[in-house]
Amino acid sequence: MAYQCPLCHQPLALNERTFQCADNHQFDVAKEGYVNLMPAHHKRSKDPGDNKEMTMARREFLGSGYYDTLRDNVAKLIASYYQESAATLLDIGCGEGYYTHAVANALNENNEQSQAFGLDISKVAVRFAAKRYRNCQFSVASSHRLPFNDQSLDAVLRIYAPCKHEELQRCIKSGGRLFTVTPASRHLYQLRERIYNDVRLHSENPEEIDGFQLEREIPLNYDMDLLNGDGFNLLQMTPFAWKASEELKSELKSLEHFSCEADFMIRIYRKS
Repeated sequence: MAYQCPLCHQPLALNERTFQCADNHQFDVAKEGYVNLMPAHHKRSKDPGDNKEMTMARREFLGSGYYDTLRDNVAKLIASYYQESAATLLDIGCGEGYYTHAVANALNENNEQSQAFGLDISKVAVRFAAKRYRNCQFSVASSHRLPFNDQSLDAVLRIYAPCKHEELQRCIKSGGRLFTVTPASRHLYQLRERIYNDVRLHSENPEEIDGFQLEREIPLNYDMDLLNGDGFNLLQMTPFAWKASEELKSELKSLEHFSCEADFMIRIYRKS
């Protein structure tokens, strides 16, 4: 088991429905199947991360298929690197498990011993994920304090999510890989131009990650035809929702069609 105790940093072992370390710190598996590895004194608020409203908006949007192209490309790409052996992968900032589930399926097609973990600070999102996707293991935890043993992960997937470079170095095996997805220059341009007078293109400069070398960059751009108010669900998934006017929100809810670009940059880093 790859989990590490968030209190004393010793390995956790599963005993029936409880994870326990040598110092007898215990973390129960919830009825939905996830484990909460976020001690109360590590929280900055009572319920950090996305709330139920934001989670439901994202779940409805993703369920409509608009990001299936990204999901399927990422899952296929990751699986292509692990065709000959089992892989242990962590999806940081997994939300309700949309990408984690697809990557787990792709890895398991190559080797049934592969494991996919999903981690998010939002208890609401992780509860949804664990209840829906049984082929993954989910935990509530901070991306800045990964509850995983040293050198225990073959790969990490990070879609927009922040994470300390030191934690990536600690948890990923030597020669392991980090897969990232970030907005490319024109991502959601048509939505942003409805909010800002002067729309700035996203920077496409690659992140420099200590201890990792950039191996490959893959651009992915396509148009989305958002139907029957799905433009509003998209808005609710983004930080732009805080800047949008009530008039725009009402308009997006009522629009039968709203055309918007999806523009991503997929990058693969290898641990030196």
